[in-house]
Amino acid sequence: MSKKFHTIAKIAVVLVYLVIIAGAVVRMTGSGMGCPDWPKCFGHLIPPTDESQLQWQPGEVYKKGQVIILNESLQVAKEEFTSGGNLDLERWEPYTKHDYAEFNPWHTWIEFINRLFGALAGLGTLVLAIISLGYWKKDKRITVLSWLVVFGMGFQAWLGATVVYSVLEPIRITLHMVMALLIVAMLLYVVYLAKEKRKNYTFDSRTMGLLIVVFGLTLIQIVMGTQVRQFVDEQIDIVGETAKHLWLHQPITSFYIHRTFSIVVVLFNLYLAYRIYNLNLGLTKINWVLSILLIEVITGMAMFYWDFPFMSQTIHLVLASLLFGIQFYLVLEAYNAKRSHKTL
Repeated sequence: MSKKFHTIAKIAVVLVYLVIIAGAVVRMTGSGMGCPDWPKCFGHLIPPTDESQLQWQPGEVYKKGQVIILNESLQVAKEEFTSGGNLDLERWEPYTKHDYAEFNPWHTWIEFINRLFGALAGLGTLVLAIISLGYWKKDKRITVLSWLVVFGMGFQAWLGATVVYSVLEPIRITLHMVMALLIVAMLLYVVYLAKEKRKNYTFDSRTMGLLIVVFGLTLIQIVMGTQVRQFVDEQIDIVGETAKHLWLHQPITSFYIHRTFSIVVVLFNLYLAYRIYNLNLGLTKINWVLSILLIEVITGMAMFYWDFPFMSQTIHLVLASLLFGIQFYLVLEAYNAKRSHKTL
């Protein structure tokens, strides 16, 4: 059972990361309002593919909650009915969550796929939590964390709804991202606890403290990066999606802080790697950290100096979340070495 549970836990981590990737694509393509309602999409379980499906039609069967676009506003069917020869406004009511009423089939389906990944990840974490009940006597932490992940996924779904209702308010998007990272951390802890055989690493107190500092620096850098991303989103609204050369033409102060702070992050990680190699601590995942940092720096430079090449934003965001996960796992490995050291 232990090996199977460990595999399921790793699959759950992959599913959550797929949601993060899909969310990054949504942001890159500006598809966040592709489905202006939640949890359905224009009142449909399967979203429309053509604008005509959102226009009032005579002799059409409309289900309760189905949405049409009328005079640049969303109208919601009060009940199920078959339309007559003329539009009867008494059967419809305005959508009151917001006043966004645009349809773009590409944006709609990109956002819909993002939601499908979210539902799949939610199902995966629920299965994990149910199976984790078998660990209650052996290690209650596994069961508690697994169920916290389920509740976290529910809260994340609610946050996703508020993002839509607020028409992509930046602070809500940031909270949505931070919650995703928290879920990743809890799942990785479950993966670590459920692992049958763990490597025995050499403990070094200074390196342990440095690991925690480096992890904290990464968190700070990610949060600052979301602030820069919010500024870019605002610029896109002002100058348009095609004027990429203007997105960071006059960047805010937080951009310069974010860029300079990246040097601090890299230097600390290089020093951390030096200590791990020099003391032969065996924490080999530091190689992954350095590789990701290199690509992060390259994509960051590409966005600024080469006007946001295709997929550079998505890669930058996804790699930041991967960096967070790997560094968190390194902290867990180092902490286990500390515990083993104390028992000697």
